[in-house]
Amino acid sequence: MRHVRHHVIAALAASLLVASPASAQTLYLQAGRLIDGVTDEVRTGYCVTIKDERIADVAPCGKAPDGATVIDWSAYTVMPGLIDLHTHLADLGQSADLAAPIKASPAETALVGARNARVTLEAGFTSVRDVGTYRGLTDVVLRNAIERGDVPGPRMWVAGAYITIPKGGGELNGVVPNEELPADMRLGVAATPEQAAEKAAYLLDHGADFIKTIATGAVLAIGTEPGAVELSEDYLRAVVTVAHARGKKVTAHAHGAEGIKNAIRAGVDSIEHASLADEEALQMAKAHGTWLAMDIYNGTYIDEEGTREGWPEEYLRKNRETTDTQRAAFRRAVGLGVNIGYATDARRLSARAERAAVPQHGQIWNDPDASDPGGHRPRRRGDGT
Repeated sequence: MRHVRHHVIAALAASLLVASPASAQTLYLQAGRLIDGVTDEVRTGYCVTIKDERIADVAPCGKAPDGATVIDWSAYTVMPGLIDLHTHLADLGQSADLAAPIKASPAETALVGARNARVTLEAGFTSVRDVGTYRGLTDVVLRNAIERGDVPGPRMWVAGAYITIPKGGGELNGVVPNEELPADMRLGVAATPEQAAEKAAYLLDHGADFIKTIATGAVLAIGTEPGAVELSEDYLRAVVTVAHARGKKVTAHAHGAEGIKNAIRAGVDSIEHASLADEEALQMAKAHGTWLAMDIYNGTYIDEEGTREGWPEEYLRKNRETTDTQRAAFRRAVGLGVNIGYATDARRLSARAERAAVPQHGQIWNDPDASDPGGHRPRRRGDGT
């Protein structure tokens, strides 16, 4: 990652470049190489003009506009803002301390999310799909704060909570009896398809941009198995019907092959993880145009860091049982031409925990030890993604 940070992308994202305190100034960025995201061409000799924190022009370099601050990034590659389809910004995630999410109030959770959002933006990600939080609707609060300009962060599309069966992969299991969890930690818990439809409508009514369902057990959830089906096809279809009627998307956390197939048949728009996808599941995804968000490098990180830091053995076992299979499925999906989106599953905990069980926000592209080329760091959301 450090090699990539210094020598390939290091300039972060052209769409994020903003002025430091004097926001009305004009910046003239000299890029060594430019990837515009529109063509497959890597261009050289191009400059980016930024006015009032927005990209005004991308053209061959010439005379800088009068009064512009010239930034020499000729040693770097400049590209548009990155997009992460699987984050958990407004969440305290999983760690050796299973109770971490319940120890933090909704307000603290949102504040941790604000920090995570800033770190993610500074790593070059200008858009994220935030796929769930134990503290329901804290992601909505964070998204709204970013949109108002109260805190810096990427554009967020948020799920609000997890649609999950009682004691399923979307519940905070193993801390207290689930019935004693705070109400905001069970906003999406539903035992029947009818309840699931009601929960989905509630989340959409309260600001969710899409719906996240937990179709199978999870690796990082106590008492569930990744290959086990948790949501039936009828259950998933009830959620899809509600969401699609409002023009909203539905994604399904699904490791196991049968859970993946149930979700695709029910009409979900994307699958998270897809770790144990078999040939039939991948062919179905291809035929239906279903997107896969497969966080394929997490297996190594969880095994190394989790073993070192003493994560629950259940986490480590399930991770070992899914890592190689997921990577094989990913290679096959690429070969078939299945729609695949970039996904990290990045999380970052509060100061109560030293490390997260999956890569932390900003770690994928941003080296915290590296100096910022040109001394210009992103301050708030940019334009051009």
